[in-house]
Amino acid sequence: MSKLDGNERWKSKMLLTEHQEQYESRNDPTKKSRPTSEELNMIRDYILLPHMLTMVQKSIDDIERSPNLLKQLYLAAGQAVMNKISKDMYDIRRELIKRNIKIINDEHADLIVYHRFLCRGYEDRFGMTRDVMRSEISIQLKKYIKEIIGRVANE
Repeated sequence: MSKLDGNERWKSKMLLTEHQEQYESRNDPTKKSRPTSEELNMIRDYILLPHMLTMVQKSIDDIERSPNLLKQLYLAAGQAVMNKISKDMYDIRRELIKRNIKIINDEHADLIVYHRFLCRGYEDRFGMTRDVMRSEISIQLKKYIKEIIGRVANE
């Protein structure tokens, strides 16, 4: 209890409403909340998208070295996929920051890749096997490719 708690002048004249709310909420214990399923999907995507970006970049590098006749088409499609992945990474990173979720580090144990995360004070690990990661990456890459094909078909 501070010296000013009993003084009524501080409530009405000297303290702005938002400052009073901050002062009162300061004494509350931090509310730890588990991530929702949507937030867990965002964490999964945040983990998978850098791997996808690396895979697409490797494919683009392979195509650049090949003497393929449709090389320019493949390069343009690959670049469009990379741009979409980069945009989604940026959007997810911003949304995680906005929701006060931090992904700290990864560790490998028994063929499972674990990522520690903090969600509004709640700490846990998010784990995926490499097979699950591969299948999720495959599913998401198919979605990106369908989206780009749909965009090109509509033009």
